[in-house]
Amino acid sequence: MISFAGWQMPLRYTSETAEHLAVRHAAGLFDLSHMGEILVTGPGAGAALDYALTGYLSAVPPGRARYTMICAADGGVLDDLVVYRQGDQEFLVIANAANTATVYGELSGRAAGFEAAVSDATGDYALIAIQGPAAAGILGPLAGLDLGPMKYYTGAFGDVAGRAAWVARTGYTGEDGFEIFCRPEDAPHIWDALMAAGTPAGLVPAGLAARDTLRLEAGMPLYGNELGPDMTPFEAGLGRVVKFDKPGDFVGREALAARASAGPRKHLVGLTIQSRRIPRHGYPVLADGEARGTVTSGAPSPTLGVPIAMAYLDTDTSQPEGDTSQDHAVLAVDIRGQAVPAHLTDLPFYSRRR
Repeated sequence: MISFAGWQMPLRYTSETAEHLAVRHAAGLFDLSHMGEILVTGPGAGAALDYALTGYLSAVPPGRARYTMICAADGGVLDDLVVYRQGDQEFLVIANAANTATVYGELSGRAAGFEAAVSDATGDYALIAIQGPAAAGILGPLAGLDLGPMKYYTGAFGDVAGRAAWVARTGYTGEDGFEIFCRPEDAPHIWDALMAAGTPAGLVPAGLAARDTLRLEAGMPLYGNELGPDMTPFEAGLGRVVKFDKPGDFVGREALAARASAGPRKHLVGLTIQSRRIPRHGYPVLADGEARGTVTSGAPSPTLGVPIAMAYLDTDTSQPEGDTSQDHAVLAVDIRGQAVPAHLTDLPFYSRRR
């Protein structure tokens, strides 16, 4: 167990590699109750979120979700969010645990001119995620709704093991899976029911370590690593979440439009390491021996069998995958004083079969 954003969190239950591989081949069960839940409700809720966030949330139909960001006036990312539209006037905003207070404060201030109420409902929810190719088969018989027609990034009210829940086909692992939002007092019952139903199919409880290597293989950014107030969505290759075509103004529009026009100062890349040595957050990336970037996340990849990393590189540093000609920079990561060769690799490192 480790302390994280005021919570005691399981880093691993047994072996993080075994937990990781279980999610890739069967299923893993995650307790994500540390995530922040913020409700935005009222006739002006959609318009308030359009102004507060980079996305066009008022255009999202009920029952659907959107990945979006909340940015400062200068375009820097304050947090990346998933927003569920639960009804015509009800939106559930999911924030990273360490940023819940910041997101709640910003949304409250930005919604002040709209017919919308903002409330921090984190204490009202527990969050359990079941992820992996066997997830639907395990959850289906326990869910009081039909999972078959449920598409990725949709959600619905129903029940799991007889307890009321909001069930969404979302996740942070690169696999198919579901996230179950329920009352805290119902979470142990739902967890135990899922474990009992899923153990024969290979379901295991999984901790933060496996969650991190899973999302890294899937090329998914982590706030504090790939995202932060010193980066705009465009540096992270996520400019698609900035909806300039929505009506009205939104916080950061001018700065983000300028960045979109000028191009990013750095770009996020994938690196495969030609060694068993592990690149870690903050390690310098070298091009022809000169520091030209920084590792944001790095770990051994249980799926690929080699160390991998995401890193920010200066925009003029490139080496197409598999190209070793002298026309392109030779990349390496400075791992404790040793330049360890690295190759650019397309993100994501891993994509599930669909």
